[in-house]
Amino acid sequence: MSLCVTHNDVQPRSMLSNATTTVVAVITAMTFAASGAAPTPLYHQYQESLGLTPSTITIIFAAYVLSLLAALLTVGSLSDYIGRRPAILAALILNVVSMAMFMTADSATALIAARALQGFATGLATATLGAAILDNDRSHGPVLNSITAFGGLTVGSLGAGILVTYAPDPRQLVYVVLLALSAVEALILWFMPETAQVRAGALASLRPHVNVPARASRAMVRVTPVTIATWALGGFYFSLMPALVRVATGATLPVVGGLVVSALTLSGAISVLLLGSALPRRMLSVGTVVLAAGVAITLAGVREQLVWLMLVGTVASGIGFGATFSGAMRTVLPLAQTDERAELLAAFYVVGYLSFSLPAVLTGFAVPIVGLTAAAYVYGGVVILMALASTIAASFSRD
Repeated sequence: MSLCVTHNDVQPRSMLSNATTTVVAVITAMTFAASGAAPTPLYHQYQESLGLTPSTITIIFAAYVLSLLAALLTVGSLSDYIGRRPAILAALILNVVSMAMFMTADSATALIAARALQGFATGLATATLGAAILDNDRSHGPVLNSITAFGGLTVGSLGAGILVTYAPDPRQLVYVVLLALSAVEALILWFMPETAQVRAGALASLRPHVNVPARASRAMVRVTPVTIATWALGGFYFSLMPALVRVATGATLPVVGGLVVSALTLSGAISVLLLGSALPRRMLSVGTVVLAAGVAITLAGVREQLVWLMLVGTVASGIGFGATFSGAMRTVLPLAQTDERAELLAAFYVVGYLSFSLPAVLTGFAVPIVGLTAAAYVYGGVVILMALASTIAASFSRD
């Protein structure tokens, strides 16, 4: 059976301009990143009200990441075949449903199901929105794709922390806000122009796979070590830092941990913007060194229980995070053609989320055994070593 759909048949009558589509796609990508970070400040409340153990919290997080990775491996490149618009709308609908599931969750099983659906929606959206942004603004696309992750994580971690700490009924309000945003974005993007041609092979693309276009393979290999180090840093902060802040300060308010995590992502976003004209290779080499130094300073702050030193290290880590993440994006993404962009982004994010999640999950299971501080030293030390190793590897791979 063949699919006979003309280009005009799949377009809404009144389309958004390319510039408007780019702006809304960036905001939507930030919403998905914020949605992923939003449940974190609520975990302590879930533990108290539902009697969850730390291991159960780790399993809930793992459900999100594993489902996200499954989406990247299966539907990550789907929009290269069926078009950007239907894939984005499907992801937004799934995100709305997952927010509703969070609002009614009353058990660990319900939270795992909500987190898994959210992860799948995010995996589909991450590759598709990133490709749509590149389609509509090729010159600024790599930088915009770098900012969406940092901006969304900043808003999600800090905004959710504020709502959980000060707003009434936080276990509902956080998700109501995100549900409403997703619904409005779906209504607007219904009118986005389609930038990918419908073509055969959609069902075959659902087979789990990772594929990098030939013209981008060499660059992808070159940036993989620094990608691993960078995303492992993100996992370090989102898995351990809120608890480390509580140990160092004695503060139990969720907003405090959110402030420290958002300091990482906000400094990363600022770094991306300020270094937008720098050469990608320069950003990678300098960024990894700054990242390693920042983690070392942060660990020193943990050891001395000095919050200001932890913040200095966090800001330095964030600057390195932003530089390396943007440098990797700007090295790889311009090498893909329109019908390869979602597939390349899916491969890039598979490496990233594996690096983000595996160390965080393993550490989550190790904390009850070795203790929080010891786990943080080991995790942070490994991130430093990976960052320095990626710098050395890059020096041997120069053309």
